[in-house]
Amino acid sequence: MTTVLCVPQWQGSGLGDSPRLADGAHRTAELVPADRVVTVPVLDTGGKPEAGVRGLDVLTENLRLTYDALAGLDDLVLTVGGDCSVDLAPIATARDRYGDDLTVLWIDAHPDLYTPQTLRSGSFHGMVLRTLLGEGPAPLVPARPLVPGQVIIAGERAGDASEHEYLEKVGIRRYGVGELDRVLDGLSGPVYVHVDLDVLEPTEFGSLGYPEPDGVPVQRLIELVSGVENIVGAAITEHMPTGTAADSADAEVVRRLATALT
Repeated sequence: MTTVLCVPQWQGSGLGDSPRLADGAHRTAELVPADRVVTVPVLDTGGKPEAGVRGLDVLTENLRLTYDALAGLDDLVLTVGGDCSVDLAPIATARDRYGDDLTVLWIDAHPDLYTPQTLRSGSFHGMVLRTLLGEGPAPLVPARPLVPGQVIIAGERAGDASEHEYLEKVGIRRYGVGELDRVLDGLSGPVYVHVDLDVLEPTEFGSLGYPEPDGVPVQRLIELVSGVENIVGAAITEHMPTGTAADSADAEVVRRLATALT
């Protein structure tokens, strides 16, 4: 059984038109081959800034609602968003279930390792992985954080100096676009695959809020995730349709990627 968990949250993004991410979540859910779709009834208000995070009150409530939705799901869950932070509860839940054996493969143009102190915009989707590792706004930090050895970052090419300093300090494995052949080396055990679509080459996939040049070709990403064994959960995030004719081609990319993950 495969369940799509649709989390149409946009408040973690700093874009002015970030509500379009909710449309992207619903569109992605329609494209995934699954046995059922569960939609989290997230809030649709912007929320208030607190502790260096925009909309922290809304993000906290949405996190609670996502945990509630996950509580009754025992099958393979593919989470679709929405901004990157929709994956906070699913990854924390996988960590609780599989313990230290879990590996999180974080496929993203950005490492998302900021803290509220280092990201001036306060956009939480840039802090998600750091929060999963135990350093983030207190209401969002999981009870059992990941440890750095459980994380592999792939396709990253746009991180800040403070993020790269942290990567080196704690020893997280990181592979750039030209190093993807090394990602699967020694990868075993239960794997959670997080995909932020901005990892893709934007000339091949344009439904993005934060396109970054020199990305991963579509076919290469599909080959990469197809080669991952023992996927116990996955997510596709940051799909932002443009409202143009290009959306149909981008939808086909999402469908192919979802098929590879499930």
